[in-house]
Amino acid sequence: QVQLVESGGGLVQPGGSLRLSCVASGRTFSAYYMGWFRQAPGKEREFVAGIGSSGDSIGVYAPSVKGRFRISRDNAKIYLQMNSLKPEDTAVYYCNASPDWQILTTSNFRSWGQGTQVTVSS
Repeated sequence: QVQLVESGGGLVQPGGSLRLSCVASGRTFSAYYMGWFRQAPGKEREFVAGIGSSGDSIGVYAPSVKGRFRISRDNAKIYLQMNSLKPEDTAVYYCNASPDWQILTTSNFRSWGQGTQVTVSS
């Protein structure tokens, strides 16, 4: 069974930075795409960023975070460096993994971890 553990969230002022971490376990993820997602209160969960399985994979980003967020990966661990944070980035952030890129980018998963809360507020 896949387990996903996210960490690194917190309260930050607008313009600040946070670095999220995710550790996946329960299977071999070497051939899996991995990604970050978020869900704001009253909104659907959305794709934030995704990355391929190789160490030099280029991240793919949602337009709302492109240029401010950076995804990176070390085997079954992924990270999300979030800079220039805005109040609209406030959400619970989740990670997940799939061998199918379309499943990843459409957030089409049956199970999720607990997520980590990010609150951007002055």
